[in-house]
Amino acid sequence: MKRIVILGAGTGGTILANTLSRKLTDWQITIVDNSKQHVYQPGLLFIPFRLHGYETREDVTKPIKRHLPEKVEFVSAQVLGIDHAANKVQTSAGIIEYDWLIMALGCSVDPEAVEGLPEAMGKTAQTFYTLEGAMALQKALDGFKEGRVMLSIAEMPIKCPVAPIEFVFMADYYFTLKGIRERVEIELVTPLTGAFTKPVATHVLNEIAAGKNIKIRPNFDIASVDNEKKTISSFSGESFEYDLLVTIPPNVGPEVIDDSGLGNGAGFALTHPGTLKSKKADNIYVLGDNTDVPTSKAGSVTHFEAEIVEANLLREISGQSPIPDFDGHSNCFIESGFGKALLIDFNYEVEPLPGSFPLSKVGPFSLLKETRLNHWGKLAFKQVYWNLLLTGHLPGDPLLPATMSMDGKDLSQWHPHHG
Repeated sequence: MKRIVILGAGTGGTILANTLSRKLTDWQITIVDNSKQHVYQPGLLFIPFRLHGYETREDVTKPIKRHLPEKVEFVSAQVLGIDHAANKVQTSAGIIEYDWLIMALGCSVDPEAVEGLPEAMGKTAQTFYTLEGAMALQKALDGFKEGRVMLSIAEMPIKCPVAPIEFVFMADYYFTLKGIRERVEIELVTPLTGAFTKPVATHVLNEIAAGKNIKIRPNFDIASVDNEKKTISSFSGESFEYDLLVTIPPNVGPEVIDDSGLGNGAGFALTHPGTLKSKKADNIYVLGDNTDVPTSKAGSVTHFEAEIVEANLLREISGQSPIPDFDGHSNCFIESGFGKALLIDFNYEVEPLPGSFPLSKVGPFSLLKETRLNHWGKLAFKQVYWNLLLTGHLPGDPLLPATMSMDGKDLSQWHPHHG
């Protein structure tokens, strides 16, 4: 029997386990993950603030097996090595052979990469980029009465590039609700030139931040953290003081990808940006946060990539060539507090633009504009995620195509050299 092995049971791996098992009924599909719990990562933003029904671990986790088809074999193990010459994966549960391999191993934070950060973590520094971190940050915020809350992005790329600006917007809302906003300074310290990676969206988000009295310190490349002095310092010699540091440490891909000769040196798999095939092995596909493709590391991207990987894999199994259909499509809601959110939709070539989504004039969602409907869209996505997206029943939705539509976008603000 022919065998597909999927490494990682996060968003991408789970979607493909579901869709491929329905299409390839005579194949053995095996999925490997060293966790038994699936985490709904968008909820990690809200847990520190105890907002919108997110307060405990149970609010963002479900057993991995609950969302996998019975005929898919789940191996609870760590991936130790990938021998792509011999078509074998070494795991802590033994060797697994494959005909096709799909890598969906995600990425993780690496506090060790910043001098002084490991000593500060859990004390003066916290993070919401892990479930444990989000729960610890919740406790830190519970007791925070006054001072400077500083969010620091160590370097790009990171998972969900809008999460940092969302966090400071939510902090503004949270401290307002607690009645102590005037006693709290909120700052975003970033290596970018502003709030986001693309010019039009950066301008809009910078203006919203200014209106909320949130300071953005751009072009800051962090070199070290001093837990005793409560300071962060840059390579160019700048230092800023904080009372509570919310850190987004460097995001790195799994070491096993580099060790297996499939990576770029930072743990991200060398991936063809259009077909999503590995550049190093002919029978390996890659999706999600462990790729090196130049688009956001976000759940929506993984969902769109899953459609492309599925289509190309089925083509190759039937003797056809893969098609470079993936355009880097990404879209996400940006929570801005006070019951409002923005929405952005973009790809490799086209930056986020104002307009309506998914349909011109009718919307119902607004692009790059704060609305209540966008906020409800963000909150409603949790049910869509667990019940439709993971089970593979959302791919193919005409309102959410894998490749980006230009319908509804205001092209007057687009300057293609910006990208």
